[in-house]
Amino acid sequence: MEDIRNFCIIAHIDHGKSTLADRMLEITGTVEKRKMKAQLLDQMELERERGITIKLQPARMDWAGKILNLIDTPGHVDFSYEVSRSLAAVEGAILLVDATQGIEAQTLANLYLALDQDLDIIPVINKIDLPAADVEKVSKEIINLLGCQQEEILMVSAKTGQGVEEVLNVIADRIKAPIKKSDDLQALVFDSTYDEFKGVVIYTRIFSGEIKKGDKIKFVATDEPTEVLDIGYFKPHWVSSGHLKDGEIGYLITGVKDLEKAQVGDTIISVKKQTPALPGYKEIKPMVYAGIFPQEGSEYQKLREAILKLKLSDASLVFEPASSPALGFGFRCGFLGLLHLEIFQERLSREFNLELIVTTPTVAYNIYFNKGDMEVLTTPSEMPEVTKIERTEEPYMHIEVLTPKEYMGPLMEYIISQRGIAKDNEYIDDNRMILRFDIPLASILVDFYDNLKSISSGYASLNYDFADYRKCEIVKMDILVAEDIVEALTSIVYKDEVHKVGKRIINKLKEVLPRQQFVIKLQAAVGGKVMAGEKLSALRKDVTAKLYGGDVTRKRKLLEKQKKGKKRMAQSGRVEIPQEAYLAVLKRDS
Repeated sequence: MEDIRNFCIIAHIDHGKSTLADRMLEITGTVEKRKMKAQLLDQMELERERGITIKLQPARMDWAGKILNLIDTPGHVDFSYEVSRSLAAVEGAILLVDATQGIEAQTLANLYLALDQDLDIIPVINKIDLPAADVEKVSKEIINLLGCQQEEILMVSAKTGQGVEEVLNVIADRIKAPIKKSDDLQALVFDSTYDEFKGVVIYTRIFSGEIKKGDKIKFVATDEPTEVLDIGYFKPHWVSSGHLKDGEIGYLITGVKDLEKAQVGDTIISVKKQTPALPGYKEIKPMVYAGIFPQEGSEYQKLREAILKLKLSDASLVFEPASSPALGFGFRCGFLGLLHLEIFQERLSREFNLELIVTTPTVAYNIYFNKGDMEVLTTPSEMPEVTKIERTEEPYMHIEVLTPKEYMGPLMEYIISQRGIAKDNEYIDDNRMILRFDIPLASILVDFYDNLKSISSGYASLNYDFADYRKCEIVKMDILVAEDIVEALTSIVYKDEVHKVGKRIINKLKEVLPRQQFVIKLQAAVGGKVMAGEKLSALRKDVTAKLYGGDVTRKRKLLEKQKKGKKRMAQSGRVEIPQEAYLAVLKRDS
């Protein structure tokens, strides 16, 4: 165990985690230069396209006589659960800060998670080769934050490789070796994935004992016994080694076929012992809910299998079957945030070739009835009648906005306009400060982060965490297209914002819906009362084009006949709503 060093890289999104991991793999010779490519540890095409890490990814490197186990982690707040799982499997963390941007909100959040785990922290400043780099300023920020010495901060350019060897040396020297706690087998399941040929692949960190191919093991939470069919480590591809011992990080493949029986956070022990479980992970509660339905009802089973496979590599996803008279059979899914939903939807479409309808995202509301009982409402269409409700409560979030001080005024004005409640402000240096607010989750669900960036010329960063539930006044708003309720567009809105929100959705629909041969009525209604409405004009053929001369009454007769025909069509015609129309209502005007 003395020769093992387990560490992860934590940082804000776009501060260069994946690029630093690339250079480490290249310099240590773990991956041959001819096989290197940018963002090597980002396995998904989606991650490379967006330039963000979505899934944690381990890799084993050999350096200075030590085995270095790296776990590359996501940087976006929606995937902080991935970060917390990585931290539980390691003894140290590189705190990576961009020399041009300095410490940002998610950097702080991830650092606090690492300090809670008592990890050894190595501060590293990246992108020192850029003209806009301000190493001195960023160094002061790190010293104020960690209380470390200037010489403890390492300077690198992950892009060119400058300084990366020194980082590897410091990891080997500064991060503590794993400590053996017992002779009995205890291994943490910190992630899992599904392979088409191998089935369930479990990512594990051995805290004590050893696992060998052929061993009989079991999972504590499910008491499920199984046999180890293959075991090895990441280079970063899978390398079968036949065993893993104390302190090592690797994968194992077992006879478990049921995806639910390989739970992230569970402990693997020997079937011969009743060893206690390791501390797992706190249960993650979804913040955002949406219905996901196949466009073709016959693809329900395909959607179910796809969600089960993605669930295996996404422990924070929650889902249950749902049905709708309009949309058929599908699933009600819970997510950590809107990006989480967006990525999940994109993966279903790309990896499983599914055409989907996604309902308007909503948060979970607590509904207290006059009789004294309470329900959690996650589906707008299921909201009970107002007369049965005593009160409703919505989730509030603690948010921290890190910004240059010159943007403080406009940012505070915007956040308060979104129902934010100011808590306190804190200066982290002469120019930068943290604004703290409590704000309804519904207010930050869509476009909030984009608007913060716009107001602050891109400098502000955001972190958020659940606060509590507070009383609110909400109503169910239906959207009618051609006088038919479109269930996927039904939403829950604040009572005092019904007209404004309804008008916005109707105007968006008017922009994106294709025109038909008849006039389409677009309406937003609450309890049968229309709160906003528009008409989408009909496509019109020039029926008088064939007339040459003659009396004007002939022209009028043809136009009148056309008018009556369109009226009949409007009474019986149905409107197919394209997917972009559903997506359009997600976007708020800033």
